[in-house]
Amino acid sequence: MPRKKRNTYKRGDQFTQRAKDEGFKARSVYKLAECDRRFRVLKQGQRVIDLGCYPGSWSQYVLQRIGRPGTLVGVDFKAPELPRGRWIARSVMEVTPEELLEQLDGRADVVLSDMAQPTTGIALTDHVRQLVLVRKALELAVATLAPGGSLLVKVFDGEEVPQLQADIRAHFGRTRRIRPEAVRQVSREFYILAMGFKGANTPT
Repeated sequence: MPRKKRNTYKRGDQFTQRAKDEGFKARSVYKLAECDRRFRVLKQGQRVIDLGCYPGSWSQYVLQRIGRPGTLVGVDFKAPELPRGRWIARSVMEVTPEELLEQLDGRADVVLSDMAQPTTGIALTDHVRQLVLVRKALELAVATLAPGGSLLVKVFDGEEVPQLQADIRAHFGRTRRIRPEAVRQVSREFYILAMGFKGANTPT
């Protein structure tokens, strides 16, 4: 019988161990932490939306950075078990901007999305499926961000990335493509950080 291919995503690494040691719920926190360290995305007192927030490592980090004056609203099928934050426990595809704004008590300063579809191993399929989530995150960001706000979103590389980047740039003053150190070598994953939101009336 042929050997079953090992799932490299289940293997522990330095980031997995570090997350356990530091009390974070997943190694993915270090992707956000690097982006924040390099570009100062998060600040005390901000209003932040975390799309695809479960199991909660990004939300943990956000709550540390925004402090008690800040507000975090997380969206996912299941709410993280965290002592702070406001949670909407259902599909991001069903959530409306009005719900998010009501939970935030104002417009957002930052929208984060580490959402991802389960991968199939077929690069084009995974790329296209991921774009559905990316564009939903962009739609919600445009509808909820305050002028000057930021969007950080996970993308799988592929042929439609140039058009996606152009669509994001239409709404933001500047964008950066980032591949944090914690992204596994075998992954096609990277992040787009868009800063300086121009306002909800920019063209779609």
